[in-house]
Amino acid sequence: MPKPNLVFVFADQMRAEATGFGGNAAVHTPYLDRLAQQSFHFPNCISGTPVCTPWRACLLTGQYPLAHGLYLNDVRLPTDRPTFGTVLKEAGYHTGYIGKWHLDGPKRKAFTPPGPRRQGFDFWAVANCSHEYMHSIYYHDQPVPEYWPGYDAEMQTAEALAFMKRQGKDPFALFLSWGPPHNPYRQVPQPFLDLYPRNQVPVRKNCPEPNLDDLQGYYAHVSALDEQVGRLLQGLQHNGQLDNTFFVFTSDHGDMLGSHGMQRKQLPWEESINVPFLLRTPRGDAKRVPALLNGWDLMPTLLMLMGVKVPSTVQGLDLSGAVTGKRHEAPSSTLACAIATFSEYCGQPWRAVRTERYTYVENLDGPWLLYDNPRDPFQQRNLVNLIEHAPAQAYLKGELQKHLRRFGDEFKPAEYYHKRFGYQVGKDGAIPIDNSLPAAATGQN
Repeated sequence: MPKPNLVFVFADQMRAEATGFGGNAAVHTPYLDRLAQQSFHFPNCISGTPVCTPWRACLLTGQYPLAHGLYLNDVRLPTDRPTFGTVLKEAGYHTGYIGKWHLDGPKRKAFTPPGPRRQGFDFWAVANCSHEYMHSIYYHDQPVPEYWPGYDAEMQTAEALAFMKRQGKDPFALFLSWGPPHNPYRQVPQPFLDLYPRNQVPVRKNCPEPNLDDLQGYYAHVSALDEQVGRLLQGLQHNGQLDNTFFVFTSDHGDMLGSHGMQRKQLPWEESINVPFLLRTPRGDAKRVPALLNGWDLMPTLLMLMGVKVPSTVQGLDLSGAVTGKRHEAPSSTLACAIATFSEYCGQPWRAVRTERYTYVENLDGPWLLYDNPRDPFQQRNLVNLIEHAPAQAYLKGELQKHLRRFGDEFKPAEYYHKRFGYQVGKDGAIPIDNSLPAAATGQN
């Protein structure tokens, strides 16, 4: 039997409800909705560390942030452990990465040279971090910047299609990382904005002061990405590769967009931590899987499905049995965390457990939030410390402590971890970033 391919597609800052298959009938996502009808849909997929660099490090290592050390943005991923890319490369796969990386330190427009810092990916069309969707920088194998012409997600998809076609019947693993629907929300082709007249933009019930321009742009980005998903699937079908490919669509974290009066991510509410996850197997079987799935679980789960050995360094759970039907133990809960908050949200660190029913959150002061999600889907009634919910809270507190012990997380203030890892942060709690072009790119010495 030939080795199955992997196409792992992820958007940036896309929350689970922002699709038709995710329950929002007002959002135009026909290709994703069709994909959902051929996929294993995990509606309880959780971003265990809902911010960019930390989640990406969890994806590539299968580790908790305190194991890989990237709990802040703009930190370089160590090259001293197996990653998704190195494992697949050693297993005989042609590996490729296209789009946003955000794992190579604070110089966001710098060149990542071929070698260990690319974490096992051979083909490379990448920017460390860019959200200039109409003039987006990237590099191939020379330290000379290139720019995607037009909307970058569309151009990156074209690059992905060309990569997949070149592989022929050779096994490949491609990671495609789109920047949208992350802000700036308005840098999107006009036809997609036209899908969402301002007076018809969907607004969640827990959003007291909606910014209709932001919401219009956000959902326009989602629909633009939906069209790219359709192109990818059609390309795989045309190449005769679809029926030998595991195709994943997900996101690193969500976006509050005014829900609970909050913006962006790093927060424990569903808009921030609940992300879409579709897995189309070569057989195209469809099933809704309620099992909890976290970012650090993706590497071991997909490697097992592909028949590739999981490294001993991985801390995530193998949930492949939820797909294959083999006997497995679904987790009773999963952990989410903000080990240190920064930039857009500088509140207290927090730790949370999410079950199929509840969300329970503690900060450094103690119990903070408790929601019964099926009964309160917009999380508008905080049940924490209410006497009638004391048994549920006690159980969830025990689940939280179980996870913290497993990962060796002492739940200390952010400064404790900054000292432990040697990080110097600014007044906003963030690693200072450098958005300048390198001298080689500007022609300066």
